[in-house]
Amino acid sequence: MTPENSKFSHLPLSTSGPIECAVTGHVLLNNPIFNRGSAHSAEERREFELTGLLPQSIHTLEQQAGRAYEQYRSKPDDLAKNTFLTSLQDQNYVLYYKLLQDHIKEMFSVVYTPTEGEAIQNYSRLFRRPAGCFLNIKDTDRVEHDLAQWGRPEDIDYIVVSDGEEILGIGDQGTGGILISNAKLVLTTLCAGIHPDRTLPVVLDCGTNNQELLDDELYLGLREKRVRGAEYDKFVDTFVNAARKLFPRAYIHFEDFGLTNARRILDNYRPKIPCFNDDVQGTGCVTLAGIMAGLHVGKQHVKDLTMVVFGAGTAGVGIADMVRDTIASEKKISKEEAAKQIYLIDRPGLLTAQTKDLSYAQKMYAKDWEDGGDEPSLLDVVKKVKPNVLVGTSTKPGAFTEEIVKAMAANCERPVILPLSNPTRLHEAVPEDLLKWTDGKALVSTGSPFPPVKGPWGPDGKEVTVEPAECNNSVVFPGIGLGAVLCRARLVTDKMLVAAVRGVAELSPALKDDTAPLLPGVEHVRPVSVRIAREVILAAVEEGVATEREIPTETEELDQWIREQMWEPVYRPLKRVRSQGASRRAKAELKVVGSLPGVRMLGTRAKYLT
Repeated sequence: MTPENSKFSHLPLSTSGPIECAVTGHVLLNNPIFNRGSAHSAEERREFELTGLLPQSIHTLEQQAGRAYEQYRSKPDDLAKNTFLTSLQDQNYVLYYKLLQDHIKEMFSVVYTPTEGEAIQNYSRLFRRPAGCFLNIKDTDRVEHDLAQWGRPEDIDYIVVSDGEEILGIGDQGTGGILISNAKLVLTTLCAGIHPDRTLPVVLDCGTNNQELLDDELYLGLREKRVRGAEYDKFVDTFVNAARKLFPRAYIHFEDFGLTNARRILDNYRPKIPCFNDDVQGTGCVTLAGIMAGLHVGKQHVKDLTMVVFGAGTAGVGIADMVRDTIASEKKISKEEAAKQIYLIDRPGLLTAQTKDLSYAQKMYAKDWEDGGDEPSLLDVVKKVKPNVLVGTSTKPGAFTEEIVKAMAANCERPVILPLSNPTRLHEAVPEDLLKWTDGKALVSTGSPFPPVKGPWGPDGKEVTVEPAECNNSVVFPGIGLGAVLCRARLVTDKMLVAAVRGVAELSPALKDDTAPLLPGVEHVRPVSVRIAREVILAAVEEGVATEREIPTETEELDQWIREQMWEPVYRPLKRVRSQGASRRAKAELKVVGSLPGVRMLGTRAKYLT
């Protein structure tokens, strides 16, 4: 226990001191919370009956991580590396997260996009055993029963739920959506220290419209077309109500729902429960942070922003909403008035009052366009409205042409251009072209990582290197979740999200050097998450939605309070406790994501300390 965190070691989520454990032998080694393999000390091996079950040499966590990294590097491709990491997570939480933390830039694309998308597409073929909670729309009456198997009210802090309809740009993946719920939770732990044994990944299996899955004899999900309408809504509502009843302090994160449902579900539950949709709000938050940083570098202000968003789906509208709300707050005007500064373009062209089949989320941005004829193109809009911000969420590669970019740069000294579509092959433009077409003046952030770009853009034509930022949701959503969990927020409000955005924007490396990225990289995300959590908590307290008591208000003390409750991949000593009176966690009775098949499931009896 360090002097810094001793003040808050009494907190339920404190990471100081030992971990209570009431099991021994194989049961202990088969639990990823307790297992530390060759790192178990001589004392632990005797105390917990591990002698004879482990080789004699005792290794450090660093030695284990080095060995695991060599094993990782030996795998032939990224999908095999992803599978290896999943296996490691099954065995030992600390070692798994230590390995990821040590190599976060290298491994991020393997545990998340794009490799996780490939794993999800192959879910039924790679399947070895379940990890997460599978809820079936044909068994709606069993939802509460099935959720209840994952613990008691105090056991779960963070739930990620997906219906698998719109996964990572690869579309409907049915029950394979459980892997995106798992992946998001990995990022919450890696990036913000959410305790991995206090999270719950869920998939709502409503069928699939992916014909390849329906025709695949190995497909593991409900082999029917997607259920929609009243039955679907009842299923989602049953899940939300059961989750709130069973885990009343848990934060619910909706992930990769389809376009017709994502915003509708979020708007339905947001006024009632602490919930978040990363595709809508997370994308909006991180993009707004990049925009705010870019405007600051260009000596512009949010209130003077004119933005064109190319791609009016869930992400594009989510970005528009975040920017709209911030403009409204800055100028003290209505959201409807602020929306006039934002233009949305989709496949037919600019969204206008004449555009057919607008969603209710898109309608606020529909414009009256006086030129007549066909709905105007992206180039038409850029030439007429002279935006200082251009965002791409279209998945249309090359959509930001030289003519469009030069037309934008002609009216703005430092245009902010964000081609965000994933994966890389679907980007609207690459940073090298954007910088070349604007003589290095464009402020660029992308949806995938790109290498630095060199060019003669310094004083007197001196060659400089510009680092494009990656507009990665993982810089933002884990910190928002951490703040909401720690203050036990009743709701996640607009002010909490804007506070998170400002926290990220103020940490922009570009504020000190305009050739640096607009946003912090994932390798710096844990201190960024502390800052985000602090701003979220302070906003929640100010708005009266924080329910946790005795939250510090002084900045340094609040940061210590937050860090004390962030899980770290370190081996804390195991403390032997008796079974009688021990927690279910200490007795390895909780269903833990990633744990090896438990003795209870195998029909044998756990060996407890007595």
